[in-house]
Amino acid sequence: MDILDKCKNFTRAKEIMDAGMYPFFKSLSGNDGARVEMDGRSTIMIGSNNYLGLTHDPRVIEASKKATEKYGTSCSGSRFMNGTLDIHIELEEKLAKFMNKDAALIFSTGFMANLGAISALAGKDDYIIMDRACHASIYAGIQAATGANIKRYRHNDMNDLEQIISNIDKGKGKIIVSDGVFSMEGDIVNLKRMTEIANKYEARIYIDEAHGLGVLGKHGRGACEYLGLEDKVDIVMSTFSKSLGSIGGFVAGSEEVIHYIKHSARALIFTAAPMPAATAAALKSLEIIEEEPERMERLSHNSSFMHNSFKDMGFDIGQSNLTPIIPLFIRDDEKTLYFWKRLYDSGIFTNAILSPAVPPDQALIRTSYMSTHTDEDLKKSLEIFHKIGKELNII
Repeated sequence: MDILDKCKNFTRAKEIMDAGMYPFFKSLSGNDGARVEMDGRSTIMIGSNNYLGLTHDPRVIEASKKATEKYGTSCSGSRFMNGTLDIHIELEEKLAKFMNKDAALIFSTGFMANLGAISALAGKDDYIIMDRACHASIYAGIQAATGANIKRYRHNDMNDLEQIISNIDKGKGKIIVSDGVFSMEGDIVNLKRMTEIANKYEARIYIDEAHGLGVLGKHGRGACEYLGLEDKVDIVMSTFSKSLGSIGGFVAGSEEVIHYIKHSARALIFTAAPMPAATAAALKSLEIIEEEPERMERLSHNSSFMHNSFKDMGFDIGQSNLTPIIPLFIRDDEKTLYFWKRLYDSGIFTNAILSPAVPPDQALIRTSYMSTHTDEDLKKSLEIFHKIGKELNII
C-alpha cells in the first residue's frame, strides 16, 4: 500500500465543501476584534479567544512595532543558542511574579509549551494521569514522553482519577495533568478534590491555564487562583494567544523545575525563539491586565449575560459556567453543520466542533466572548441564535 493513499481516500471535508457547509479555514479580510470582515460583509465574531480584546489595543500594537524596529522580525535561532533577547528574560520574570511562582519559561507557542514541558518531565516508568478532555497539545506532550505510562480518567471525574491512581505503585513518579478551564466545554477543573488525591498518593499536579489566564481569579491568574489553590499546584502553563493578545506560551513553577525544562525540552531547544513583536505584545498585555481589572469585569458581565440568556432560551450548554466559553450542544454532526451555516449566513461567526474532535453525540457549536463585545452585538446575536434554534428544533 502507498503511504499516501490515505490522502487520496480522504473525502469527508470535500463532501462538506460540496454541500456548501464547510466551516473551517474561513478567511478574514478585516478584523476589529468583536467584528470582522468575512465574504465582504461585517460579521459578529463569536468564535475568538481574544477574551480581553487586547489584539487591537493601540498600546499593544505600538509595543509590537517598537520591538520589531529594535530587534528585527525574527530571532533567527533557538532560545538555547543565539535567540534569547533581554525582553524574553523580562517577560519570564514578570510572568513568574504574576503567577506567584519562582520562575517561568517562554516558548514560541502554547502548543510547544505543553509539548516541551510534559515530554521533558515524564519519562521511563513515570505515570501521567490525565483528563480525557485535555487539549490536543497535552496529548502531544504525553505521546512524546518516551517510556512514560499514560492513564486517562473520565472528564472531571475525581472518583475515576482516584480509582486509577490508587492502583499505581507507590514508588513510581506520578503527575496529574488537566486543563484549568476546558477549551471546548468551558467548565472548570475540580481542583480541590484533585489536590486531595495528589497529596494522598504523592503525585504532582500540572494545570493548563490557557483559557483561565485573564479570565478567572481576582488578579486574572486563572482557575487555580479562582479556586484558592495556587500553592497546591506544582506547574502551571498558559498561552499568549488568548487574553495576552499575542502568540507564544509559558510554563511556571519552582526554580529547579524550570531550570530542568529549560535544558531538557526539545520543543524549546530545537525551535526558533518567540518573535520580538510577539514577546513585546505579551509584555504590554500583561501590564494592561494588571492595571485595568475592569476588562475582566466586563468579560465576566458579558459571559454571565450570555450563559443566562442561552439557558433561558433552552439551549443545552452542558456544565459550562463562569467562563467565556459557552458550548451549544447539538449532538449531531450534520445538524451542527447546518446550524453553523445558518448562523454564518446571518452574520454570526462561531466554531463548529464535530467528530472525531469530539464523540459524534457531543457535536457542538463553540461560542466564546470578549470584553469588547457590546451589549448591542450580544443582543443581536441572541436574537439570531433564538430564531434559528427554533426553526431547527434545537430549542
